[in-house]
Amino acid sequence: MPKPKEDLNSTPVINDAHAERIDRIVDDYKSHILTQLNARDHHETTRSDRLADKVAFFAGSWKFIIIFTLFLTIWMVWNSLTITTALHFDVAPFILLNLILSFTAAFQAPFIIMSQNRQAIRDKHEAVVDFSINYKAEIEIDDVQRHLHHLELQVADIHQMLQKLHSKQTELE
Repeated sequence: MPKPKEDLNSTPVINDAHAERIDRIVDDYKSHILTQLNARDHHETTRSDRLADKVAFFAGSWKFIIIFTLFLTIWMVWNSLTITTALHFDVAPFILLNLILSFTAAFQAPFIIMSQNRQAIRDKHEAVVDFSINYKAEIEIDDVQRHLHHLELQVADIHQMLQKLHSKQTELE
């Protein structure tokens, strides 16, 4: 028995196996492109760029925050206790400590900015890859939809022919 015409216009359903296959293909394609980007990035990265990345990575870590907090606490406690009065080398208001903090901030900032600029360039390349993948997928989906629409029209024509043939057979009987 032929399906009603409403079923012909319904949205096709992709089963889980097809969805997993599509996801796997997209992931493989993306990982291949990202591997090439990583290789190119590694090839084009200078020693100073890698140093900037390492400094920025360490300066933005909890390890740095904890170590620096301990350093500051020990410095201030050492130079404030009455027990260590003879060994004080930077009494309050801690001028030497302020100089070290200013130097640290002035020294870290360019490294962090250099690393962020490199990461922004890399993110831009990855965004272009993502856009390309999405654009290609959109074109392929449009192509599949056009093909599906063409098949639906052909099925509708066949269905119409079968109805005419069926009506002629019923008239002959």
